[in-house]
Amino acid sequence: MEEPEVFLSEQHLQRAATNDFSDSNKLGEGGFGVVQKGKLEDGREIAVKRLSKNSGQGDEEFKNEVLLMAKLEHRNLVRLLGFSLKGAERLLVYEFVPNGSLDGFIFDRNKHEPLDWHTRYKIIRGIAKGLVYLHNDSGFRIIHRDLKAANVLLDSEMNPKIADFGMARLFFQDQSGSNTRRIVGTFGYMSPEYAKHGQISVKLDVFSFSVLLLEIVSGQRNGSFRNPDSRENVEYMLSFAWRKWQEGGAKKMIDPVLMGSGDGVSVGDMLRCVHIGLLCVQEKGEQRPTMASVQVMLSRVSVTLPLPSKPAYFSSVAKEMETELTKAYDTQNDASITDLYPR
Repeated sequence: MEEPEVFLSEQHLQRAATNDFSDSNKLGEGGFGVVQKGKLEDGREIAVKRLSKNSGQGDEEFKNEVLLMAKLEHRNLVRLLGFSLKGAERLLVYEFVPNGSLDGFIFDRNKHEPLDWHTRYKIIRGIAKGLVYLHNDSGFRIIHRDLKAANVLLDSEMNPKIADFGMARLFFQDQSGSNTRRIVGTFGYMSPEYAKHGQISVKLDVFSFSVLLLEIVSGQRNGSFRNPDSRENVEYMLSFAWRKWQEGGAKKMIDPVLMGSGDGVSVGDMLRCVHIGLLCVQEKGEQRPTMASVQVMLSRVSVTLPLPSKPAYFSSVAKEMETELTKAYDTQNDASITDLYPR
């Protein structure tokens, strides 16, 4: 497995590769700093993540991301090329992924045409493959802890690459999990055992994957899911999916753009994804399938899916859902939450 291949000086990255971190090269900004586009002397395009000097978690995130990403190589993970350390400056150098993040395609249709089902399904399966590698095939057991649409990048062929490993946790293969008092992640994507008790296991990523899968199918954000039966009712997405599944109306979960696309895809494939999504958000972690099982479910339509049970979080309206999760976070004296709503 290759080590990061470029160790560039801060001066080179600032003055040459990124044009003094010009705003014109800015790709995005998160809780830990800014990401900018750059170019190496050999012509390769790169993405440079500049950690904020005012972030109390900057050093810890930097070390975590370098040490983890140096051990990983998979087509569905963004690749770390190198890093730079100078004084308080912390720079991470990644491969440039030209189509940006998934959330821009799924949620911002003023900028992009809606994705067809073939592309969405390829993205879903690619994310699943990346998580199987992290959980089982990398030689370690790595739990991402902040899987969401903003942390999935799309290459020129719309293949997904999981990014942002600053909050990931590494375990040896014989470790089943751990507990933490420092809760990090994004509101609405956390499993209940993690949000309430700080329990970390691969089933946390399974839960987050399910929320992301249902967002891709529906074309709506989990935190602002709008009930298609009502123009005014904003409902928690998992609650709506479960109710409609029980009523036999799970088609309501499918993005209307897909239903009217006429591209010959089977609605049954979309409903199968909704079914898999509900299996992955069941209340108890042991009830949820592993990502390896999910990958099989997505690849082999002949595999019979078990019936799901009620999701971990269930509320008729989004405000009640927010109150329930806020109470969970308040039980953690040392909680640290990167976002209260999905970016």
